[in-house]
Amino acid sequence: MSAQQQYVSMYTDLLRTVRELGLFRRRQGYYFTRIGIVGGALLGVVAGMILLGNTWHQLWLAGALALVLVQVAFLSHDSAHRQIFHSNARNDWTARILAGCILGMSASWWRSKHNKHHAAPNQTDRDPDVQLKVLAFTPEAVVERGPIGRWLAARQGWFFFPLLTLEGVGLHASSLRHLLRKDASRADRIDAIVIASRITAYVAALYLLLPPGKATAFLGIQLAVFGVLLGAAFAPNHKGMPIVPAGSKLDFLRRQVLMSRNIRGGILTDFAMGGLNYQIEHHLFPSMPRPTLRRVQPIVREYCELQGIAYSEVGLFASYRIVVDYLNNVGLRARDPFDCPLAAELRSTRGNLA
Repeated sequence: MSAQQQYVSMYTDLLRTVRELGLFRRRQGYYFTRIGIVGGALLGVVAGMILLGNTWHQLWLAGALALVLVQVAFLSHDSAHRQIFHSNARNDWTARILAGCILGMSASWWRSKHNKHHAAPNQTDRDPDVQLKVLAFTPEAVVERGPIGRWLAARQGWFFFPLLTLEGVGLHASSLRHLLRKDASRADRIDAIVIASRITAYVAALYLLLPPGKATAFLGIQLAVFGVLLGAAFAPNHKGMPIVPAGSKLDFLRRQVLMSRNIRGGILTDFAMGGLNYQIEHHLFPSMPRPTLRRVQPIVREYCELQGIAYSEVGLFASYRIVVDYLNNVGLRARDPFDCPLAAELRSTRGNLA
């Protein structure tokens, strides 16, 4: 058996085991319950805003609204990965409604970007998440910047979480730019109208309900908290893991496991991160329902140990320290993008095949 066939077999063997255990079974009861709870919470926040009226206590509800909208985003993410229904069309429409009508974001833009990320996590020429202009993820990206850019790159880890306060605005803007591009489809044009209407109606309602100062403060806090909560759920999953050079070819199992990091924790971590704390399992089985990821984790971890593949899992705050340290030292320490654990994995593999 060739090395390539061996690598393919490794993943297919794991996939077969997981399928035989029934771990891809849809969990519609879980999702319907969760959608009901999140929908009820959203209506409750809206009712609270109306009942409270003209008071600065509305700012507490701005934070609560952001928290609820993050949970909507996680549900849209799951539906876009086709975790909820057997029907692809139902999953796609659910993701589209949750994202467009409730969040004011484009599901098609996010799906296109996210699918590229899943296909090649942390690969410089393929993963859009490491091609950001705001942050530098490779020494080459640091070198290309001017003196001010390099000064900022050396401290970008400290700026990372403050920058997340702008993530909500960025997501709305990126969605509309995608939907209003010259070659946009008819469906994209319709989505653009829906999303623009949702954003306009939300802002108008705030300024009708509250004086301009309070409405502006409410909007700013809601967007900032939403960006921080959502970004803090996605950030620990790949940042600080090995960066794959352009053109590199890796087997699916190693590509997904070695570039991903799991976050230890219990029910609160699952809630705050929307199941993304099981990032390795999610990347290996993107269509697996969120509540099943906890069950498949010990199987994947044991399989990786048997195959000699490094399996990364840390606590939540430890992961943030890793992210900040990595971003601050991109131009100093990350001279070899294949530094541990990927380099060790490849060296070990070559030795075994020799």
